[in-house]
Amino acid sequence: MGENERGVPALHGAVVVIAGVMAAGKSTVAQALAERLPAAAHVRGDTFRRMIVSGRVDPDPTAGPEAVAQLRLRHRLSAAVADGYAEAGLTAVLQDVVLGDELPYLVGLVRTRPLYVVVLAPSPDAVADREAARAKTAYAEAGGWTVAALDGWLRERTPRIGLWLDTSALDPAGTVDAVLAGLATARVA
Repeated sequence: MGENERGVPALHGAVVVIAGVMAAGKSTVAQALAERLPAAAHVRGDTFRRMIVSGRVDPDPTAGPEAVAQLRLRHRLSAAVADGYAEAGLTAVLQDVVLGDELPYLVGLVRTRPLYVVVLAPSPDAVADREAARAKTAYAEAGGWTVAALDGWLRERTPRIGLWLDTSALDPAGTVDAVLAGLATARVA
């Protein structure tokens, strides 16, 4: 893998999945990574969830079959859009809450190679601090998810695919630096 004139690894036509719990910093890091690359698109998985204006069933700890079906639809759409950007020669940085068996499911949907997976895994205390500091309140709106419960789902039920980063003490720029430095570990296909 070569580098561009700014010393950033060339990811031309690749897909980078940024996963983690709510308030882990996925959106901020994905945007910062896309901005640092020479030609990139930021694919926000939650956009596809919000497109369902009536009949939406959000995943929660007791999610039924319709919530799972809508989550998988969101992942199929995200993967297809990321593949579309990559086919056009852009690096697609796809970010979403992708935990448990959904991580290998999403990875299996992305056709683009190379494919990188980065899981942001800050401590529950860091996530709680970030949640308290931001304008939106994801956990209050998440139907039963607490920081501890979602962190448990991440650490106990999510396969160790790609590069896992404890970003508790990292700012967004430092996290992007760690992502770029760890691309060899992050590459899954």
